[in-house]
Amino acid sequence: MQLTAQKRVELEQVNKTVNDTVAPVTDLDLYGQVEVWTYPTNHKGDCEDYVLLKRHLLTERGWPESTLLITVVRDENNEGHAVLTVRTDRGDLVLDNKRREILPWNATGYSFIKQQSERNPLVWISLVAPDQSMPAAVATSHSN
Repeated sequence: MQLTAQKRVELEQVNKTVNDTVAPVTDLDLYGQVEVWTYPTNHKGDCEDYVLLKRHLLTERGWPESTLLITVVRDENNEGHAVLTVRTDRGDLVLDNKRREILPWNATGYSFIKQQSERNPLVWISLVAPDQSMPAAVATSHSN
């Protein structure tokens, strides 16, 4: 996807709107289950709920699904976390409910574990090195 100024504004608007209108709540607290992937309920949800809503809003604005990939990472606390990776001609950008700014994937500080396939969103591609001891993609630390 060509990242024009208008497309960048769309990304920023969707990221800000969803981050500002959805309150973080675990699936266990909200549904009584460890993991439920759905759109936010009553303006509440966990990380993958934010991702699903952001992806939905961007596809409504004409972004191809193949450029909007759900990605599983290990966050700054080495915990599992979901983000939306957006493929652009200027590199992969990450929309994250933990931060306002949209960052290049390698500036997040996250270890990337797996990502949806561009060709088939039901297929997940491992981003972990074959020996399983080290992620194939580790982002550099980012400080503000």
